[in-house]
Amino acid sequence: MKIRGERECKECGTRWSYYETGSVGCPACGSLHSVGVDDRTEHTDLQVGFDLTDVRNAIEELSTDEVADRAREACREYVRRRGFVNAGDLRELDDTYLAASELLHVADIVRRDIRLEDREELYFLSLLRDADDGQRPPATEVPPSLHGPRGLAYANAVREYRRDVRTWAADRDLMTAERSALETLGEHVTRVRMLDGEIDPHTADRLVEAARDLANGLRGDELAFTQAQDRLADLEFGVE
Repeated sequence: MKIRGERECKECGTRWSYYETGSVGCPACGSLHSVGVDDRTEHTDLQVGFDLTDVRNAIEELSTDEVADRAREACREYVRRRGFVNAGDLRELDDTYLAASELLHVADIVRRDIRLEDREELYFLSLLRDADDGQRPPATEVPPSLHGPRGLAYANAVREYRRDVRTWAADRDLMTAERSALETLGEHVTRVRMLDGEIDPHTADRLVEAARDLANGLRGDELAFTQAQDRLADLEFGVE
């Protein structure tokens, strides 16, 4: 959406940036009556914190499925409010968003699976420990039973990122090759989602890398764009 990010309170005259606060409420007096004082700028990224401390602190008191349910809700709220266009600038597809997306899907499995194995529970706890710091286990450590949640999480993250890239690029004249690369990225996401994410975790990583390279390419990095095209051409998916 396009909004006027610089606001001025009608009540007390305070000026602030919506891009920084994520709120139309005046930070000085709380009034909701304000006016925009700049041009409308594309903005999809709401200011939202991601802190799993309370969930981690409940590990000793709650069952694993209850902890997973709390983690899932925290991640879902964070992912729901996140975007990648900030005051007209295209942001990165960052590791914190990816970690939150993966924890969301893994937690959903954990809270429903009554036959959870130790390796799966330890992987869930590893994600819970570090996701809000943008850390996630490498592809080699993903249990085979959780390849699907990881692949689906990354595909969904790339889908949302691609959507914001298209929003950001709507007023730009993209070359045919750039439009084609965006379409190919979308086709790959669709394939992974049709497979319910059941792809090799290394392949899921390459999908993310292709999306990041493509975004950098659209910002003007010609080498990154070439790398994106190569990655997209080399991606292959098959049911595991």
